[in-house]
Amino acid sequence: MFQIVLVDDEENVLHSLKRLLHKEKEWFIHAFSDAAEALEFIRDNEIDVVVSDYKMPGMNGVQFLSAVREANPDTMRLILSGYTDVVALMDAINTAEIYRYICKPVDEYEFTMTIKRAINHLELMRENKRLADIVRRQHRELNRHKAAIDRILEENPEIGIVNRDADGAIVIDIDVDDDIDLDDFEL
Repeated sequence: MFQIVLVDDEENVLHSLKRLLHKEKEWFIHAFSDAAEALEFIRDNEIDVVVSDYKMPGMNGVQFLSAVREANPDTMRLILSGYTDVVALMDAINTAEIYRYICKPVDEYEFTMTIKRAINHLELMRENKRLADIVRRQHRELNRHKAAIDRILEENPEIGIVNRDADGAIVIDIDVDDDIDLDDFEL
């Protein structure tokens, strides 16, 4: 179940977006008309996607999404605006590190697909992080094994010497004067 937060000071827009997204069965939608309340909720819960209006009283969308980024850097952040202010768009991208800028009025299909793409991106980031953690653990384990082998070779350097013939086969030099029973070796 993916947790999505919608923030817009216009109640009719908020209800419209919430109704639109409720069609998706695996999404749990939280709607807030106050950015400060939404931020408090986000700080207390693990949220996957946040969609915020740009122009809101008290705290604009860029300020809000910047605070969301500080609280949970992995949350996908999207900004929604009826204004096509390029400076505001660049500020949102650079300051709040938003995933997408969505223009009002919202196209239902495009809005839903943008949320789906944000969730897919989030899942890929989480999977990459999980795999990177596995690789780091394996690397640490390999380093421990290598250190153990290096200690053994330092204490017993002769066991690291391997004689090979021209074809690369290992040659075992057995001194005929040694009392070795060749039947003890499996061939």
